[in-house]
Amino acid sequence: MQTPRQSARRTLAARAAAGLLAVASCGLHAQTAGAGQTPEQYAAGITLADPRSPIASKPGALTLAQVLDAARAKNPTLLAAERNLQAVKAQEIQAGVRANPYFNLAASNITEPATENNPYSYAFQVSRLFERGNKREWRLDDARATTAQTQAQLEDTIRQTSLTIKTAFLQMLVSKASLQLTSETRKDFQHEVNIARDRYQAGDLAKIDFDRLDLQLAAFESDESTDIVNLRQASDQLQTLMGVSNPSVDFDIAGEMVPPALTQTQAALTQTALDKRPDYAAARFAVTAAEANQKLAYANGTTDPTLEGEFDLTGPERSLGFQVNIPLRFFDRNQGNKKTAVFQADASRFTAAAAHNQVISDVDQAWINYVQSKRLSDRYNEHYLDESKDVLSIAQFAFEHGGIALIDYLDAVRDVRAADSAALAAYQQTWLAIHQLSAASATELVP
Repeated sequence: MQTPRQSARRTLAARAAAGLLAVASCGLHAQTAGAGQTPEQYAAGITLADPRSPIASKPGALTLAQVLDAARAKNPTLLAAERNLQAVKAQEIQAGVRANPYFNLAASNITEPATENNPYSYAFQVSRLFERGNKREWRLDDARATTAQTQAQLEDTIRQTSLTIKTAFLQMLVSKASLQLTSETRKDFQHEVNIARDRYQAGDLAKIDFDRLDLQLAAFESDESTDIVNLRQASDQLQTLMGVSNPSVDFDIAGEMVPPALTQTQAALTQTALDKRPDYAAARFAVTAAEANQKLAYANGTTDPTLEGEFDLTGPERSLGFQVNIPLRFFDRNQGNKKTAVFQADASRFTAAAAHNQVISDVDQAWINYVQSKRLSDRYNEHYLDESKDVLSIAQFAFEHGGIALIDYLDAVRDVRAADSAALAAYQQTWLAIHQLSAASATELVP
């Protein structure tokens, strides 16, 4: 059973063939390029714009790897995350400090003349709090786990920012390819308009047909103008992500438009993601930090004694003394904080389980997106683009030789424009799926 598009193509081909036979039998040959040729010879002699063609780039254009390196060095979001990590790491120093001792000096009767009954009196006291329950150990464990969690969060910020940069790079690359394709197509169609003008002036083409053909050129010029704007906007966005304060109009990138095939399997990428995803690692470190915080909460419920030593000097008399201060924790034993820490530890475990499930889901979603997008882009790459250009070349040859009506030729032009746009969209979607799969698995799938 034929699809409507296949039926239309067969009808168009039949009309073209009939027209060519009529032209051959009547000896009618317009004064246009390609006269005296068969459709196959004509098709072989023309070059149509193709979205698979290499994208032209300026000297010094940056690759994706170079753009990522520049962004990691200058992107403000990443720089802020790095400074935050250093600030969190500094808390490890504070977590390991011990309680400071206290020194107290007291003097009395020093404003009066010293007498036997009223001697000068001095008291020197040194005291210090002694922590029990391994509080310092659990503080250090909590601080180190928090540092590890923040380090993983920094890596996850890099992962997500890299995906954003890859997406912006892809958008600029697609904008370049679309502009190149549109410009080449406009030039090709302009050539066809010029031929039609010669036919119109020679009386071989009606004025209304020439005017309709000329009006179609406006659509190509509009597309070209839109692509210029899209390219400039995509360039500015990418440069901003790279940390450039004043985007340059001379900025350019280089890359392939046709996406490659991946060699990894979904199962391998899922396992890699579970081993390397920084957000999942951050969730696991959060569990470690919560468990250390729980132990610290229980340790804070223990009693910390304060020991004090004293030296007294009263006239010629000298004496030593000491004091022990032990809080009696009859009421406040840190019960509320203990309960809170227990629930927070449980919550962190659930969060880690959710992160584990999300990793698997992310890879699965990105994988099916890649598989279907790649299948479609391959169909355009290996079949639909060639087919649409064959239809256009036949229609163009037939129209130039008076074999088909203008409406049939314009239909073929629209078919090619639609196929080219759909191919670019398929390429873009496949590349986006590859970048999403790279982010989901925390692996650079395309070097």
